[in-house]
Amino acid sequence: MLNSEFPVILRRDSDVRIFFTIFAQLMDRHIEIMGIVNLTDDSFFSGSRCSGVNAALSRIDTMLSEGADIIDLGACSTRPGSVPVGEEEEWIRLEPVLKALKTSFPDIRLSIDTYWASVVRRTCGLIGDFIVNDISAGEDDPLMLPTVGELGLAYIAMHKRGNPATMSLMTEYEDVAHDIKVYFDEFSNRAECNGIKDWILDPGIGFSKTIDQNYELLKSLEVFKSVRVAEGRSPRILVGVSRKSLIYKYLNISPDESLPATQVLNFAALQNGADILRVHDVAEAARTVSLYRQLA
Repeated sequence: MLNSEFPVILRRDSDVRIFFTIFAQLMDRHIEIMGIVNLTDDSFFSGSRCSGVNAALSRIDTMLSEGADIIDLGACSTRPGSVPVGEEEEWIRLEPVLKALKTSFPDIRLSIDTYWASVVRRTCGLIGDFIVNDISAGEDDPLMLPTVGELGLAYIAMHKRGNPATMSLMTEYEDVAHDIKVYFDEFSNRAECNGIKDWILDPGIGFSKTIDQNYELLKSLEVFKSVRVAEGRSPRILVGVSRKSLIYKYLNISPDESLPATQVLNFAALQNGADILRVHDVAEAARTVSLYRQLA
């Protein structure tokens, strides 16, 4: 369903072609659910934390049975205020789970939440193809984009500024949606220069944005459909609002109480063009997608 405020200003033949390309993608897009599994002890939502291989496998099994299309595995918390771990510690947490997944879930579609090129290379050597989910869009490790391009992996580029210690202070934008759209226009060139043809756009809800800016981004997702990826296509858009502070701080509740509101925002994200929902609660997200499809 197109947002009723979808901006249509068609002055040239190229504008018309771009508009109808975007329209077709919004009308017939493949919506997917990404389930969050954190191999950390300090992620902001305690329900996502998995201590040890068995706990991770159990959670992944549940998520797949509930309808997850992709499992997003993270071994370093990146919430505002968190303390980053080094790439070696991240790999120590990841490796045993990855080895177990090869046996228990050999056909799983896996995303690895990391900004370290060395972790990407090691993971690819161990399990083969996967999706790289990089909160820094290649800015935190200069080897990331060349590595992804060399290995031919799918890539999620997220927008943020600074690091977990500073990002909450870096929220000055002239126009948050427009400024981030320009950022991804520039990223598209960097991706192409590094041989990355398949990448997904994540506007970075909750990262270096105020609560009001997060809601403005959710209302403006269609802006990012005019970014070009390989062969002139629009990027798929990933949205992660699950139990985040734009919900619990705005409503003065806790992350544990934020599930119903999360589904409201997930539905709004789908209406405005999201293709992938990154969530803690897969079953509830699957129901939201089902209702959206019924109404679309």
